[in-house]
Amino acid sequence: MMQTSVTISFLEDYLRLTSSREQVIASNMANIDTPGYRTRDIDFSKELDRAMQANEDGASSLGSHPRMEPTSYEVRGLMERADGNNIDLDREGMLLAEVQLQHQLGVQLVKSYFHTLLTAIDGGA
Repeated sequence: MMQTSVTISFLEDYLRLTSSREQVIASNMANIDTPGYRTRDIDFSKELDRAMQANEDGASSLGSHPRMEPTSYEVRGLMERADGNNIDLDREGMLLAEVQLQHQLGVQLVKSYFHTLLTAIDGGA
């Protein structure tokens, strides 16, 4: 049962991470015409590693681990317009497509996990 709790917690953290990053990207896109707006992002790999570490730590403390709180950062090195805004819609569109694929993967993993549980409950039938 402990493995179930850890797996579900990890999948929940994974989906929360993709949703948070999608919100940051959408916010960037919504601010394309805001003077001085600076592009923000979430380091997906770093946050995923942190979620995995939290779940590993949680496994040793009865599945209770600190909730992941993704933090965004200002993206540096992007071209800046005269108004100080540095949003690049092509970049944001590519990142949005990437995070949507990552989210779809997470949803498929949840579906697969619950299908496996149902199969086990039904006795493999």
